[in-house]
Amino acid sequence: MAKKEANAISPTRAENYPEWYQQVIRAADLAEQSPVRGCMVIKPWGYAMWENVQRVLDAKFKATGHRNAYFPIFIPKSFLEKEAEHVEGFAKECAVVTHHRLEAGPDGKLIPAGELEEPLIVRPTSETIIGAMFAKWVQSYRDLPLLINQWANVVRWELRTRMFLRTTEFLWQEGHTVHATAEEAIAEARQMLDVYAEFAQTYMAMPVIKGEKSAAERFPGAVSTWTIEAMMQDGKALQAGTSHNLGQNFAKSSEIKYLDDTGVLQFAWTTSWGVSTRLIGGLVMTHSDDDGLIVPPRLAPAHVVILPVTAKAEDPAAVIAYCRKLRDELCTLRYHERNVEVELDERDLRGGEKAWSWVKKGVPVRLEIGPRDLAQDAVFMARRDTKEKASMPRAAFIDALPSLLDSIQSTLFERAKSFRESHTREIDSEQELYAYFGPDTGDKEEGAAPTDAGFALTHWSGDPAIEAKLKADLGVTLRCIPLEASAPGTCPFTGNPSKQRVIWAKSY
Repeated sequence: MAKKEANAISPTRAENYPEWYQQVIRAADLAEQSPVRGCMVIKPWGYAMWENVQRVLDAKFKATGHRNAYFPIFIPKSFLEKEAEHVEGFAKECAVVTHHRLEAGPDGKLIPAGELEEPLIVRPTSETIIGAMFAKWVQSYRDLPLLINQWANVVRWELRTRMFLRTTEFLWQEGHTVHATAEEAIAEARQMLDVYAEFAQTYMAMPVIKGEKSAAERFPGAVSTWTIEAMMQDGKALQAGTSHNLGQNFAKSSEIKYLDDTGVLQFAWTTSWGVSTRLIGGLVMTHSDDDGLIVPPRLAPAHVVILPVTAKAEDPAAVIAYCRKLRDELCTLRYHERNVEVELDERDLRGGEKAWSWVKKGVPVRLEIGPRDLAQDAVFMARRDTKEKASMPRAAFIDALPSLLDSIQSTLFERAKSFRESHTREIDSEQELYAYFGPDTGDKEEGAAPTDAGFALTHWSGDPAIEAKLKADLGVTLRCIPLEASAPGTCPFTGNPSKQRVIWAKSY
């Protein structure tokens, strides 16, 4: 019996999924823990992925009429207190600044001094401070709609942190808009949800379900919250982006008013929407395997890595020159909105060590080029997604690269979609739901999620008490009420009529 090859990542997904996730981040050199509890340092390879997220989304925001601005990181405590539901929703997560300087104490240690007249909150989200500015900027219906986005950092004092998924400080964008009517605000919030869904599926190769949050899961202070929900490889859901119709709640607390075209003073209607660096965590958990990270080509920091194989070459300089020429040729190719990006690894490392470092980083295509390839004017190519390897004429590889990258992109999407479909079940009884999310008995069928069942679709009558009970009993939450509605039925928990099925899952 052949001995199984060792995996680059230990433990594997099946052995310990949470630890596997941390080890993939470490092996891919994406980020590491900082000296500040709960915060992370995003390293160049990880930040390059975030820059690609920013690049694509920023263009989409601007194409839909939004402009970028920047607002202060500090929010006066009184601003949060204006919107009671909002402050209650974030109160336990707020970092508070109470002093404005440090002084040396009797023992030489620094102590806070200069107490502020009013404490400042390090922004957990910016609705209140942006609302104060919007109240100054909006005077007439001619000022509307006001469409603003901000790329920023926020702080939420999390008890349990996990890199990219939930950290004390994280990076994000937050869109904030003002409208003359409720209909315009709803249309804006839904439009931005569609932007997020298209980005997740087209660029991240991550299938998502668009839906509305229940009242219990809604953004604090919002009238409606819409979400895109993705399934990770352990069967858990990841809330990958949200868009909120804030109604007139924040307009009233911030005094955002406008004179309509008849001269009557009206409260405006506002929205907010955002995605964050948790998208990077979602990408890791959607596509990666037991050998490390796998990055979809449309967000990859590099599309191709070239590894010169010179250990046994009579003329190592000729191999290097061939690789450099190939890199320059590949970099002239276009792949969607950017040129093909290529890494040429000339480090003085053993071939196997060098190759595995790039496998773990998830570069879509790896080329290993030695004297034989040089003699044949060829390349030896390996795909990261399928691990397929082949020797190809250099010219044929160059011609085929854009379509090869598209093939990798679509393969990743279809693989993730197939996984989600195979771990989604329609359930029509309370007993079956409890069995589905109950303790792992070790008898799950081959290919099932290692730790958590997946998505359960049941009817639900809208009773919040059912949500609370399932959360307490099983640790599952109502992820969303899908916008693509199913047929009406009967709620298995209450026996009452149900308009459609909803999605239950364990989540991050």
